[in-house]
Amino acid sequence: MYDFTFHIPTRINFGRGAISHLSELAESGNKALLVYGGGSIKRNGIYDEALRILGEAGVEVTELSGVEPNPRIQTVRRGVELCKEQGIQMVLAIGGGSTIDASKVIAAGALYDGDPWDLVLDSSKAVRALPIYSVLTLAATGSEMDCFAVISDMTKNEKWGTGAPCMVPTMSVLDPTYTFSVSRRQTAAGTADMMSHTFENYFTREKGADVQKEFCEGLLRTMVKNGPVALAHPDDYDARANLMWAASHAINGLVGAGSANAWCVHPMEHELSAFYDITHGEGLAILTPAWMEHVLSVDTVADFARYGRRVWGIQGLDDFAVAHEAIAKTREFFFQTMGMPANLRAVGITDDKNFEVMAQKAADGSKGSYVPLTKDDIVEIYRAAF
Repeated sequence: MYDFTFHIPTRINFGRGAISHLSELAESGNKALLVYGGGSIKRNGIYDEALRILGEAGVEVTELSGVEPNPRIQTVRRGVELCKEQGIQMVLAIGGGSTIDASKVIAAGALYDGDPWDLVLDSSKAVRALPIYSVLTLAATGSEMDCFAVISDMTKNEKWGTGAPCMVPTMSVLDPTYTFSVSRRQTAAGTADMMSHTFENYFTREKGADVQKEFCEGLLRTMVKNGPVALAHPDDYDARANLMWAASHAINGLVGAGSANAWCVHPMEHELSAFYDITHGEGLAILTPAWMEHVLSVDTVADFARYGRRVWGIQGLDDFAVAHEAIAKTREFFFQTMGMPANLRAVGITDDKNFEVMAQKAADGSKGSYVPLTKDDIVEIYRAAF
């Protein structure tokens, strides 16, 4: 296990009615930018309740709506302009990871003199930000409890991750009942996303990190158990609660600090989203089994066999046989149990003309990963998933 510093300053208010804690925004001032996506928070009543609580707390609200599923830098720029024009003192995101990601870069951009895209390309330029608050409505990205954000510029087919300590939310509200109305498709995609975060932390060459390994396996078992329950019974509180809390811990540093290598599948999927604007979790689900098969070797088989035995309960002494069965179980879970698209064609990608340039960018973005991949390796993975 290598040395690390672990610090999560986010205050979590978890459970039914936790939105009442929005009154605490008054600690940061009386002018908030409310950031959200479509109209779902108005249909399910969260919007009205949030405005009521903020109004009673004396917080004046300016709104930025229309955040995209793969949030655009153009939307971030609009938010930064509003913050500077209106003298905004804090940013409140109500939604899923995309909304929270946009809010993080808006909050940092509000205190930055240049273009907020600078903060995406070079996270070291994000040195301060307005206080960030969130109300989570989709369990997936873990953005409610980490410092990371992913922003796209579709005019350039670019999608990049960034992150800085100043972008960690001050407080997040996690009420599992807010995810009852999440569609089957988004529930499945969210489960795949949190599982991928866990895989990226779990498959590492760092030795001796027993705590992180055990945590990852527990999280994966929790996701495998509760994902199908949430599909079959959308209003099952315990299933939604466990998915929501597992998603937070998959990426808040608890299972990665001290052991994780650079991530690999996420950079590959970011290129898919940048070029084709597909749903992030679906892209991850499609790529993950193909990546697993590609990197399985004499050097990695013990890790995949452990995954099969600890997460899927697979029996047997032959590590390769157990590893292959574990990958088959992963594929079956995503594409049959959770009903997700099984290949890139199923999400509308009909040719491989962009694979070479995508693979080069993904290779640059995943240096130092569990198994280092060349451009040609990644092209092969894309084609295997095609």
